[in-house]
Parts: sequence; structure tokens; C-alpha cells
Amino acid sequence: MPELPTLADIQAATALLRPRLSPSPLEAARAGTSRPQDATALSPSHYLKLETALPTRSFKIRGAWNALLRHESSARQRGVVTASSGNHAQAIAYAAGQLGAPARIYMAARTTVRKQEAVRRLGATVITTAADFDEAERQARADSETSGALYLSAYNDFDIISGAGTAGLELLAQRPDLARVVIPTSGGGLLGGIALALKSLRPEMEVLAVNARSCPAMYNALKGTDLPHAEDTLADALVGSIEDGSYTLPLARRYVDDILLVSEAEIAAAIRWLCFEQGQVAEGGAVVGLAACLSGQIPEDGRPTAIVISGGNIDGEQLREILCA
Repeated sequence: MPELPTLADIQAATALLRPRLSPSPLEAARAGTSRPQDATALSPSHYLKLETALPTRSFKIRGAWNALLRHESSARQRGVVTASSGNHAQAIAYAAGQLGAPARIYMAARTTVRKQEAVRRLGATVITTAADFDEAERQARADSETSGALYLSAYNDFDIISGAGTAGLELLAQRPDLARVVIPTSGGGLLGGIALALKSLRPEMEVLAVNARSCPAMYNALKGTDLPHAEDTLADALVGSIEDGSYTLPLARRYVDDILLVSEAEIAAAIRWLCFEQGQVAEGGAVVGLAACLSGQIPEDGRPTAIVISGGNIDGEQLREILCA
């Protein structure tokens, strides 16, 4: 097992990021719904952690800044390379650009044009010869081994996880009375970081992970199941598998209380609810925790509950289709 990050590593990341990032808002959810066919209303005890308010509109900027600041000299001299379906790519491109470090991003060919163009606008080179995310990751690692560029995994990286965990410390500062946190997950970087931060300081905190049913890698790993992966999903930011020797799986096993699955229809309903009732736009992978709450999988019991909304980079045409359904 690799040496895992600790609370001290997350606290150090918080200090390192403080001059670069303001805390993301924790907004009270609006009780009620204008589309009862879509969802159960939330209650005043629910709060939304809006990572969409951060630069590049996702939590990924936390880990990107932490990793690149900790390896700034190497990144400037040798460049940085990664694989990503979009949000991590934008975060690395943004932070690398700010530091003057060249960045190459490997993306699956089916990654939305909007996300590819967003990365290019931030100054990174985009390579889309891979059929899927796992192949893109293999290509990025091969590039790093050949070129010597710094490789930064989208989730399975000590500094990336520590940076993601800063959101957990923010949650406790914003709502010291929190009793439950619901976190989207794929490879588990955000999940592992937040869960580590919360459970280290508040062992009684309930930490729930949520997978899209279409991309159940973490669910399979924690539950011992073998559910299939779908080709297409609204939760495109959550595709991919979990590496052998992952940092994230031991963290999830140690600190996560349970993991749930949500359907494509439940994800679409959560996107609509967030837009129509809360006035916020988020992508499919970002709202799986909200979908679990709205669909009744997490019963309302009056305990203060934070739902992490992890990213807002949704394709415009996809958003139009979902909102008009």
C-alpha cells in the first residue's frame, strides 16, 4: 500500500492554496420543486458546496494548484502531462499556464468539443488519439516516461488528493454543525481527500459516496460487485477505472460509510432541479450526490447535510436537451 496523505498534508495544501483560491460557497438548498415529476424537494437542512464557483468551474483546480506549486521547478523545466476527460485537464492547463509551464493533455476522442477547446484556450496542447480514458491515461504515462515531463494523475496522486481535501476543511469552517457529506466519485481523489479531512477531525461524520450507475468503478471496488460500464453517460467526468496500487481505494475503504448508485434519469432530474430551483448549472458527474438525495436514496432526517457539486462544465447542447425534456 502506498504511503497515504494525512490531515497534515491537507492542512499544508490549504496554506499553499490560500493566496490562490477563495473558498467555494456553501449555499442553502431551496426547499421545494416546480417539477414534482422529477424529484423530491430538499429541506432546509441541505447545503450545496458549489465547486462550480472556482476557477475552471470545478474542484480539480485545488489538486492542480497544490501539485504544481509543490513541484513548480520541475514543471517549469520539464513540462507537465496528464490524461483527463475535461475538468482535470482544464485545471492543469490553467495552473500550468499561470506558472509558465508547458502542458500536454491526453483526452479520449469522444471528449466533448467544448472541453477540448476550453483546454486549448488555456494554452495546453490537446492530444485526442485515445479511444477511451484508460487508453489516454496509458498514453500520458508513456509520454512522461519518454519525455521526462511531470505526470499528474487526475485522481491517483498524493498532492492531487491533498489539494482536493481542502474542500473538506472548508466545509467544517463553513458549517461546524455538519453531520453528513455526500460526495460524487469516480477514481476517488475528491472522495478520498474530503473523507480523510472530515473523518480525521470529526470521526462521527457520515460520509457517503455516489457513483453513476453507468460508471461504477468505485462501487464495484467497495462492494465487491462487477457491474458493467456503459458506453455513453451524462456523467462523462466520472468515466474510467481505478488503478492497481491506488491511493484512493484505501482511503475510501477506511473513511467512507457507504456508496450509492444513481441512474441516468436521476442525473438528468438533478441537473434540471439545480438549474430551475437553485439557479445553478452543473454537469452530470457533478450532481450524482444531489441525484441520490432528490431520488430519496438518502432519507431526510433533519441532520445538516452538505452535497458537493463538483463541476459546472456541461456541453451547451446537452444542457438544452436535458432542460427541455
